[in-house]
Amino acid sequence: MRVKMKQGALAKQPGSSWVVLRGKKHKFFFADRSHPLSERIYEKLDWLGKKLKEFGYVPNQNFALHDVEDEQKGVMLSFHNESLAIAFGLVSTVEGSTITIMKNLRVCGDCHSIIKLMSKIVGCKIVV
Repeated sequence: MRVKMKQGALAKQPGSSWVVLRGKKHKFFFADRSHPLSERIYEKLDWLGKKLKEFGYVPNQNFALHDVEDEQKGVMLSFHNESLAIAFGLVSTVEGSTITIMKNLRVCGDCHSIIKLMSKIVGCKIVV
């Protein structure tokens, strides 16, 4: 399998998360800035990052890439597609609405912790 991947015969599918809102699918990838609401999404993500720190969140760097500087690992974890999809849901729905995220791959352990804490911070139910 790995040999075929190296030869280019197989490709690894990139992780993605999406939200369906008003019948339209909004899909996000790692550090994605292609969405029309990208600026508002990243502003909300920045606000959430500050709130997470206030609540004592410390990134679990075991879930970041191993070939990256330690200081960059925490930043990279905040741009996972789940966080982008949640931030989109928060800027696009009424406060307190349930946000439902779908994924093509599993949720990393750090994102699982973040999502639980985000739900408490914003006071809404987040379903992944």
